[in-house]
Amino acid sequence: MNLFYTTSFENQIAVFETDEARHLHVLRKKEGDMLQFTDGEGNLYTGIISSMQRNSCYVEITNKVANYQPNPYKLHIAIAPTKNADRLEWFLEKATEIGISSIIPVICQHSERDKLRMDRLEGILISSMKQSLQAYLPKLYPLQNFNDFIAEWSDYEGSRAIAWCGNEGSPFISTIRQSSSDYLVCIGPEGDFSPLEVELALQNKFQQISLGKNRLRTETAGVFTAATIASWHY
Repeated sequence: MNLFYTTSFENQIAVFETDEARHLHVLRKKEGDMLQFTDGEGNLYTGIISSMQRNSCYVEITNKVANYQPNPYKLHIAIAPTKNADRLEWFLEKATEIGISSIIPVICQHSERDKLRMDRLEGILISSMKQSLQAYLPKLYPLQNFNDFIAEWSDYEGSRAIAWCGNEGSPFISTIRQSSSDYLVCIGPEGDFSPLEVELALQNKFQQISLGKNRLRTETAGVFTAATIASWHY
């Protein structure tokens, strides 16, 4: 099964353009063929190609399934972009496949990257969503300062945690498991969070946690967090 993606609709017609239209041509799709596609908001559509043009494709919607296979939990990960952009992209790909609600890139005191190609990262999220046959596209927040992130999420009602290597006595991530199934976890840069950043998080109801005895790379810590929390709910 191939899953396609579009957010362009005209009444009961879904419109595919640019990359998706080219992909359909590469797959030799033709008028009359059936497609399955999503808008990234939890809707799974079935439709029949009514028109194939060079740079666009029009699909008549024949069925719609709302709230298609939602994750039984919500996970938001705030993560400092890695110096090597490929590593952050790998995290986005794998976290999406596993299941994640949103990613908040944050600039920390020890960060080595303060710019991102957001359009490229969005493309990776879309590709990973389609590859893993999901109907929900994770939300990618704009890159922001860590202090601003803490302030923006001050009213968050789920379980909040910050993973930090600076305190060997921190409880393991499993301590944040709760019945609400709603989590926000912070993953620091290669140089880790600063003590001041950790203190700010603790003052805002974050719990300090450990991801185990081994020191993990930023992107590995993010994937480990996503996989661990997913394992609690399946």
